[in-house]
Amino acid sequence: MSVAQQFIEFAVAQNVLRFGEFKTKAGRLSPYFFNAGLFYDGASLNQLANSYADVLLEKRAAGFEFDALFGPAYKGITLAAATSMALAQKGHNVPYAYNRKEVKDHGEGGSLVGAPLAGQRVVIVDDVISAGTSVRESVEMLRVAGATPVAVLIALDRMEKSGTADDVGACSAVQNVEKEYGLPVFAIANLMDLMTYLNRQDSATLGQYREQVANYRAQYGV
Repeated sequence: MSVAQQFIEFAVAQNVLRFGEFKTKAGRLSPYFFNAGLFYDGASLNQLANSYADVLLEKRAAGFEFDALFGPAYKGITLAAATSMALAQKGHNVPYAYNRKEVKDHGEGGSLVGAPLAGQRVVIVDDVISAGTSVRESVEMLRVAGATPVAVLIALDRMEKSGTADDVGACSAVQNVEKEYGLPVFAIANLMDLMTYLNRQDSATLGQYREQVANYRAQYGV
């Protein structure tokens, strides 16, 4: 089974990925909801980190190069640290850093904490990309620090057009990030992987949501 399918099965088992009717911040009624904040114990965080690490190692095997990880405050801090640990357990010792929300004026000072990033090729690790604000801030901080952002790594790409229920954008938040910064966005899983998962489920269980997700994709998907 692929990394994406294993991740979706795990997210469903952990109730991180749920199905029903959920109103998004954009005012859309979505048939599914993903909340990475519910990976809140050691075992689930370890599984999530291993999925991130597997994606990065697959990309590295295909020729993608990176030197360090960066976790934007606050969610990204835990994700980058855990992914660094998972990579080390797989034989790849990769340093990581993160930022403070408030700049410290004593001690080591500044807003960045962790590994020195100057001259490093850095992957930004986060849970999802919604408006792209976190990525924008991260790219700016990394460039000021002398680092080169080379990719963004997220858990789930909803492959959903930006905007609201009535004002639908032309591109998704992920596509906007890729266009604006020229950075690839890697995801453990995306909406197509979710559809593949639902197509394998019995109609009496989670398969009953297959049509709703397909209709949502037809309306808002990219």
